[in-house]
Amino acid sequence: MKHICRFLLLLFALSTCSGQSRPNLVIIYCDDLGYGDIGPFGATKQKTPALDQMAKEGMRLTDFYSTCSVCTPSRASLMTGCYPRRVNMHQDEKNLCVLFPAARKGLHPDEVTIADLLKTQGYRTKCIGKWHLGDHPDFLPTRQGFDSYLGIPYSNDMNRKEVPLPLVRDEQAIELVIGRKQSPLTERYTKEAVQFIKESGRQPFFLYFPHAAVHNPLFPGKQFLGKSQNGKYGDWVEEIDWSTEQILQAIKDAGVDNNTMVVFTSDNGAGNKLGRNAPLKGKKGRTDEGGMRVPCVVRWPGKIPAGTSSGALTTTMDWLPTMAHLTGTALPDNPIDGHNIWPVLTAKTSTSPYDAFYYYQMDQLQAVRSGKWKLFVEMESKKKNWGKPEGAAELLLYDLDQDIGESRNVAEANPSVVQRLLAFAEEARNELGDVNCKGSGQRKAGWVDTPAPRLLPSASDNN
Repeated sequence: MKHICRFLLLLFALSTCSGQSRPNLVIIYCDDLGYGDIGPFGATKQKTPALDQMAKEGMRLTDFYSTCSVCTPSRASLMTGCYPRRVNMHQDEKNLCVLFPAARKGLHPDEVTIADLLKTQGYRTKCIGKWHLGDHPDFLPTRQGFDSYLGIPYSNDMNRKEVPLPLVRDEQAIELVIGRKQSPLTERYTKEAVQFIKESGRQPFFLYFPHAAVHNPLFPGKQFLGKSQNGKYGDWVEEIDWSTEQILQAIKDAGVDNNTMVVFTSDNGAGNKLGRNAPLKGKKGRTDEGGMRVPCVVRWPGKIPAGTSSGALTTTMDWLPTMAHLTGTALPDNPIDGHNIWPVLTAKTSTSPYDAFYYYQMDQLQAVRSGKWKLFVEMESKKKNWGKPEGAAELLLYDLDQDIGESRNVAEANPSVVQRLLAFAEEARNELGDVNCKGSGQRKAGWVDTPAPRLLPSASDNN
């Protein structure tokens, strides 16, 4: 049904549009890039001149969140505008926190993605990079609103002999990228992105570019090895910066700079010891700020005020409704959790659209933020990454305006704040669920009884 409606809306859009009036939209999505890993957010060991310039020409979102501290759930939220639990992508069929090769589970084809929405308005859509929302053909980008795809279907550490790492074009594996064969991927992806922008002409485009960088293992391109002062990690960050520069230049060369919004952010905080989440506490895989608050820079000349920043709480879930607003597209019929943050991006308001934001670790609600306050709820057994138990957790309240490092528990001095945030937590449990409790607003994930065979190229493809 989704595909029939998309086709009819596309015909309407094409019949009513003459020339390009809708903005081009680009999301550059890094993998495990920490809050302090780029220049605009304090990096010193690696240089990011393109991102420094992008921040000077756009806006930094300093309180921008992913909805999860690991890959699959955070990507599901970006694509659908929903918390991972709402679309049942908070864990895999084996109750692990991300999807693995030949998974039976994936993002449901009936879920409406950003690409689905934009296709109804006549957009060209392309995904380049790490997908990680299901490797069965039913779950690949080409079944979720993207015209074309080039990338790897899951994380770049799935490269053991028994789990080959395929490079996929559309729905066909074209080669294996084991070990050092990953090194040219960022350059290859970037060239593909630049070509896509060049070929779009006057048709509006949506480019989703989820990097594999800087997820372990580290494979920066040869020309960047040894260039930074932070090992291979810093080298790869500098290659990401180079890639961003190429994309921004391609947009300028195409003459659409003033009609293009570019978003740069990350799926979660850094987990590598060379990554920097400071001044935040914690890292990837945790619900501390360092696991889920991520760097974000947004640029659109003439629309987003240059050299600005906003401390309004915003999230990856907001890009779908914001892009729907910018393109005059109706929101999906099913409920979403994100908000249109265009008033924040244009500096019309400094107020967050969120009454509350929820920090989930897999199926467990661990914390809630409202305004400057963040409350960790009491738990008999707090889950760590991969669902491992961490033992009991006490109730903790932090004032993030005064204590961004989450070091001083002020719960006892603010009982009314605690009660207000506990009420928000109960609303989340009712709607989205908690451990061993399904929420009333949860939807089904995609499911196949027989998973696809591991994606392998044919012999001729490797010649």
